[in-house]
Amino acid sequence: MRDTGTTHDLRAAAIARWLAAAEADADARGLPELKPLLQGLAASTAALRAADWNDDADGFPTPASREADRS
Repeated sequence: MRDTGTTHDLRAAAIARWLAAAEADADARGLPELKPLLQGLAASTAALRAADWNDDADGFPTPASREADRS
């Protein structure tokens, strides 16, 4: 099941808040060249969190499920 709706919106908002704070910190430290790197990290984080394989990230594969995946 793919994550949609409120949880997705909360994750996106958290990433946006983090990015805004990180960019402000980079500016305050006189390091504006970090901003593109921070933006790339935020985009990558959003993509990883949205991936469908992350839907059950807290589940641990069992030997039986690994065997089923191979067949």
